[in-house]
Parts: sequence; C-alpha cells; structure tokens
Amino acid sequence: MSDSKLAGQFFDAAIGLLRRVRDEDAGEIEAAGSLIADTVVDGGRLFAFGAGHSSLAAQDIVYRAGGLALMNLLAVPGVVGVDVMPATLGSALERVDGLASAVLDCSPLRSGDLLVIISLSGRNALPVEMAMNARALGVKVIGVTSVAYATETTSRHVSGTYLKDHCDVVLDSRIPVGDAELTLDSIEAPFAPASTVVTSALLQAVMATAAGALAHRGVEPPLLRSGNVDGGHEWNGRVMTEYGDRIFYRR
Repeated sequence: MSDSKLAGQFFDAAIGLLRRVRDEDAGEIEAAGSLIADTVVDGGRLFAFGAGHSSLAAQDIVYRAGGLALMNLLAVPGVVGVDVMPATLGSALERVDGLASAVLDCSPLRSGDLLVIISLSGRNALPVEMAMNARALGVKVIGVTSVAYATETTSRHVSGTYLKDHCDVVLDSRIPVGDAELTLDSIEAPFAPASTVVTSALLQAVMATAAGALAHRGVEPPLLRSGNVDGGHEWNGRVMTEYGDRIFYRR
C-alpha cells in the first residue's frame, strides 16, 4: 500500500468520526451550548481542562480568534501538554489521587461557573475527581470523552467510575479504545490517532452553538477577533474590558 493511500485512509476515518459526532451527538452539543450560554448570561465564568494530549483541545477554545473570550484554561502543572520532563510524568500525575482537589482549592472556580473537562479515556483519577469535586462546588461540568472506554477498560479511580458518570452533559467523541485509526500488516502497532481532530471539532461545534444561543437571547456573544486583521486588537480590548472580571488568562 502506498503512503498516499494510508493518508487517504486516515482522512476517511477522521471524516467518518466527524460525521458520527455531528449526527449522534447533536442533542448533547445543543445541550452543552445552551449550558454555556446560561452560564454567560447568569454571570458565571467558563473554564476548560484537559491532561496530556487532551489539553490540546482545551487550549484550542481558550483565547482563540472566533472563540468566546470568557473561556479560561484550568492548568494543572505537569499535565498540560508534553513539555514536562520526563513526558511520562504527566501520565503518572493523571493517576494521583487527591491532585484534583488540590488544584480546585487553589483555582478561582466557584458555584455558578462551568468547567469543560476533556479526557479521552475518562478513567484516570484526575479527570474523575475533577468532575466530582467541581460539581460538589456547584460548578456545571461538560465532559468530553470516549464512552467506549467505560465498557472496554477498567477505571483507575477508587470509586470505579469514569468521567462520564459525573457530568451535567457528556459529549462522546466516539474514538475507539487505543486512539489509532490505521493498521498495516508490516507494522505491529496501530497508528494515526484522530482524537485531537475530532475532539477539537466537537468543542468548536459547541462554541458555535453557544454563540448562537446567546444571540438568540439578544445577548452579544463575547467573541474574540483575530489580532491579525485590522481592528482586531481594538475589538478584543473592548471585549476584555467589558468582561475583565471573568477573564483570568490576562492576570
């Protein structure tokens, strides 16, 4: 098989997954967008968290041109991305009991806020405890995960539960266990993960839904413009001034 055919197969697999989440998660996308709009209207703050490569989708909706200015990154040192050394430390920290509680205690999260938690497997202690403890604080939780992991793997949290069990809305990315779309007889391991593509698209669909829901209620969505277009910086300055008390990435 030629390399170009493998590339085409990956695109086909990713497009197939995108079609599935578009069609099968439509109700949940609508619910998540409405929940975000509710939070904005009610004066709440928005946060997103993801560990490891799941942090890429979280970062994609924070301080993003065309995105909601109110979305803030809830960062956990050592688990956001692969910049920690060694990179394997990030994976180990996801399994540490009690870390989520310490993070939330030091965060600005409060009752009435909303937290998007992204975890492909949803099985590690950190995302499970993050969701449990956030809801106990009165925070609404949107979970983005692959529900298949709950039936094909075991939980790593003492409760035996998964992220999906502690959310107000669950967005199922439909990613198969193992997050690799392709196989080849001459390659022993499956390869070509699609979770970042699908999860980011899923969340952008939610953000679009939230913006539309706000506009439908007569509220101008607090959107950011690109700083690389004329007038972009001025627009963003106005939005950040108006909503400065709910934006934490400037402090």
